[in-house]
Amino acid sequence: MWIFAVLAVCCLGATVSIVQLLSDQSNDEDGNANLAGCGTNVQIDPNADVPSIGDYSSEQIGNAAIIIYVGQDLDVPARGWIIAVATAMQESRLTNLGHLGDQNDHDSQGLFQQRPSSGWGTPEQITDPVYASTKFYEKLLTVDNWETLPLTVAAQRVQISAFPDAYAKHEPVATQIVNTLTGGGGRVSAVDSQMGTCTPSGELSASGWMIPTAGPVWSGFQTPERPTHNGVDIGADRGAPVVAASAGTVITSECNASLYGAPYSCNQDGSPEVAGCGWYVNIVHAGDYLTRYCHFGSAPLVKEGDVVQAGQLLGYVGSSGRSSGPHLHFETHLNADRSPAGAVDPVAFMNQMGAPLG
Repeated sequence: MWIFAVLAVCCLGATVSIVQLLSDQSNDEDGNANLAGCGTNVQIDPNADVPSIGDYSSEQIGNAAIIIYVGQDLDVPARGWIIAVATAMQESRLTNLGHLGDQNDHDSQGLFQQRPSSGWGTPEQITDPVYASTKFYEKLLTVDNWETLPLTVAAQRVQISAFPDAYAKHEPVATQIVNTLTGGGGRVSAVDSQMGTCTPSGELSASGWMIPTAGPVWSGFQTPERPTHNGVDIGADRGAPVVAASAGTVITSECNASLYGAPYSCNQDGSPEVAGCGWYVNIVHAGDYLTRYCHFGSAPLVKEGDVVQAGQLLGYVGSSGRSSGPHLHFETHLNADRSPAGAVDPVAFMNQMGAPLG
């Protein structure tokens, strides 16, 4: 059950190790990493010994196991488990807190810092992790379209926190915890409560990711023939929609093209002689992941500073910039580093996120 424990760690540097390990595995005919499981239908035993994960002790991970166990018992889709674990990470660091006295001018208690004065229950009830988790899920299920909302939005609608954006940063580690304890539960569809079947192409995974466009991977990441190719080329027809792979903030939306040092229009097809990405978009996501989408056929439909949801339309496949035909060039980067130094193999990365390309 715990064979993933050595992979599931909490810092960005460790995430690099996970992605690198996946990229080193043998792939099947579809290019999907064989290592990436999609969960087991064996229900978590909340009394079983669990591993420590990164900065979180086995006691804290034990509380995460209880949160997931309750979600399974209530038949809540796997996306809800990740939202709940990330919320408890922000509220209590997965520690079942009593009243904090002078450190807290409210009566917030328990894993989710629920307040008796706000109707969550008695102090005895909300410091019971099973009860507290149940109440969290009951409120989450009343939120319209919660499965497809950005995690921080869904969590905030339950918690009504003074820091509504604070939950987002915990999503990557919450996903790793769920993957570790369930054998890959973050890689099933966001709307599935049953484990074992990976996210179908084009659907949102429980970890909050989906493919940017449908099509085969034509050209791989940093191949011997193209060592400076810092992404993959996805074969898609001209005009095919391109969507955000996960919720995040647009940091670039512009034309980048030149020919022999002179500006070149992105409103026409490029060629191998043209330099640049053409019309393109960069998005920064929770965990400081960055995705890049190149060669749109027209100006992107989003602008710098826009906050986008997973699956939101960014533009349409084209052939602007350095391109020999319509396709999407797609990149994934760590540490919000948009340079080649931050690039990692999108095939391995998206497999880990439960949204396999191809």
